Amino acid sequence: MLKSTLENDLIIIKDEKGMNLYSKSYYGNITTEGLQLSLIEGLYLLEKEKISIYKEGRELPPDEIHRIIHEKGLFSRYLVYQDLRNRGYIIKTGFKYGSEFRLYERGTSPGEGHSNYLVKITSENDHIPLKDLSSYVRVAHGVNKYLLLAVVDEENDITYYNIEWTRP
Repeated sequence: MLKSTLENDLIIIKDEKGMNLYSKSYYGNITTEGLQLSLIEGLYLLEKEKISIYKEGRELPPDEIHRIIHEKGLFSRYLVYQDLRNRGYIIKTGFKYGSEFRLYERGTSPGEGHSNYLVKITSENDHIPLKDLSSYVRVAHGVNKYLLLAVVDEENDITYYNIEWTRP
């Protein structure tokens, strides 16, 4: 198990073996400090027993990282990330495109090809104005991607909707 450190909202792996997480499965980003993971990626790898997370010399249990993710309002993102990773997809941030994630098809990875989907996450109780939904689809279409709308319900089940732009 690789040792990592929680620093602010990032999880850093300084051990060079951590680079295998990036080179084989494209977790995180490589920086001069080491491999940098988001809280979501860190919790996923912690639950898979690939890493341990320390802060100020103390090992943090998974429930403490869960608490942090809940406090930061990231739980729905974590559920979608976990579900898609378990299905074998490579996931990177989609902030540049106004979405939560970019999704790479199985067998495709960053640097070797382009992501096929942008993933937007919402709750079953949220109301998305039609103009906002239209904007999400237009951005996805403009960068040659499909929009996956991930709807998380009250039981934490996820339903995916593939939304495409079509010319009438």
